[in-house]
Order: sequence, then C-alpha cells, then structure tokens
Amino acid sequence: MKLKVLIPILGTLSLLAIPFLCAADSEGGFVSIFDGNSLNGWHVSAKTGHSGTSKNQSGGRWVVKDGAISGSQDIPGNGGILITDEQFGDFEVSLEMKNDFGPDSGLFLRSTEDGKAWQAMIDYHKDGNLMGIYGEGLGGQPHVRNYNFKDKVTEIEEKKTGAHDVALPINPESWPYFWRADQWNELRARIEGNPPHITTWINGVQIMEWKEKKVRHPATGGIALQVHGGGDFTTAFVRYRNIRVKRLD
Repeated sequence: MKLKVLIPILGTLSLLAIPFLCAADSEGGFVSIFDGNSLNGWHVSAKTGHSGTSKNQSGGRWVVKDGAISGSQDIPGNGGILITDEQFGDFEVSLEMKNDFGPDSGLFLRSTEDGKAWQAMIDYHKDGNLMGIYGEGLGGQPHVRNYNFKDKVTEIEEKKTGAHDVALPINPESWPYFWRADQWNELRARIEGNPPHITTWINGVQIMEWKEKKVRHPATGGIALQVHGGGDFTTAFVRYRNIRVKRLD
C-alpha cells in the first residue's frame, strides 16, 4: 500500500525535512553529464517540430548561467531541444530544476535528433504537470498523469489522464510544502528495457510508473531538455543543474 505524503504545516521545519526524502542519492553510481560551466557534451537540435519559426533553424537559446543550463525561445514561437552527444539505453537520470512558471519543457529519454522520445513531462504551467509520462513524437501515447497545476505553482488538483490508474501520492493541500516554489527541486526518471518500464520521482517521492507493451522506439538515444515552440516565451526561462545519470545496462 502506498501512503500519500502528508506534509504538516510547520513552517521552516517542514521545508527542512524535504531533502531527506531523496534517499536514492546514497545509492551511488551516478556521474555528472553537465560540468556547470559549459555545454560540453551537449548540442542543440532544431530538427524537432518545436523549431522552424527562425530562418536559421536555431533550436532556441541555450546558455550556461550561474552554474545552470538556461533555455528559452530565441524569437517568439521558436524552441528546440538540447541533447547529449552520448547515447544511453537503460538508465536513471536526476536533475535539479528552477523554471519560470509558464514555459513548457520536458526531460526526454532516449531522444532522437528530431525529438522523438519517452518524455518525463515538465509542463510547468496552468493545466500542466511534472513527471507525467508522454510519448513525444510517438502519437502522443502514452499520456499519463495524476494531477494538474491550477492557476498557481502552489496549487494542484488530482486529475488522472490516460488508461493508467496511478494515484497521486501527495495530497493537493500539502503540495505548497512539498514543492519548494522558486527554489531548486529534484526531478528523476528511470527507463529500463524495450518495451520500456518508466518510473518518475519528484523530491524523492515516486509520482508515476508506466510499462509500454510494444516496441515503438529505439532502445537507446540521447537525454534531452526541451523548450516548447509556440507562443512568446523569449523572456521566460527553464533552468537545470546538477544533471547526473546512472547507467543500468
């Protein structure tokens, strides 16, 4: 039986307790794939459907600032992905995120250059969610989540989509104490096998688990970060740091 996380309203004490949920950090085997100073080991791809507004097919704007990867649209509507040079098969990836509330992003698992991937969603906006699972460029299947953001980053509602019935492990009223708004939070995803078995976590708490039934995508690919196309998000940013991976194969 999985128990929902109940975060008591204890001010600073409750916030200090959150890092101890990340027990998986002690497992070892993780290596950094972002040096904190440059985009060495990564490259921008403008081959996805999120690029194309710009004549030079730029793939968005990606820079390193204050020890983090910062991404945004370079001109209104033009996004893309930042993808590792290295390919991965079975792995677990962990990163810290501090995005503006509004841009649509994602953590792509086994991504191709044109952005086809199993996506751990980072839809950090109204009606979006974190760490649901989506078939990016795979016909939108799966599309499973167990909650949505409401009008504010501090407000969520339990809402299941897709055929996968995974209960939300966090009471919506506890979310403001579990998710540290405007601070760094840890997101984690694991992918194994092909058809893949995918599991995601937020701040050490398992959010979603899903098992594909058919082989629909290659067994290896890059790890990618996304800036979604459409709209005007040239002055809103996604930010990622402490990006680490543990190979499972």
